[in-house]
Parts: sequence; C-alpha cells; structure tokens
Amino acid sequence: MTERLTPPGETPPVEGSTAKAHQETPDGGLWEHPRLWLYLIVIGCLLVAAFFVARVMGL
Repeated sequence: MTERLTPPGETPPVEGSTAKAHQETPDGGLWEHPRLWLYLIVIGCLLVAAFFVARVMGL
C-alpha cells in the first residue's frame, strides 16, 4: 500500500506520539546548586594542601 505524499509546508500525519508534556520538578535542594559543591571541593582541597604544608613545616 502506498503512502500519500505530504504537500510542502504541512506536517505529515502521525500514528501516535509517546511524548508527554513533562511537569517542572521543584527545586532539588542541595543537588541543584553547583556553587555549593564547588565551594565544598575547594575547601577540601585547601584542607588537604594545608595538611601537607604543615607536614613540610614540621620537618
């Protein structure tokens, strides 16, 4: 069975769509704040660096 050609500028018919409009989720709290994670990582790096500086100064 042949399909009908769709004229230019028109949307072809579809058999069905599985897409649904998604609802906007509420703020995920801590997980959606990358600056907080960046600050925690930087503070952790500074603490580790301070530990090694203290070890070198103690030699």
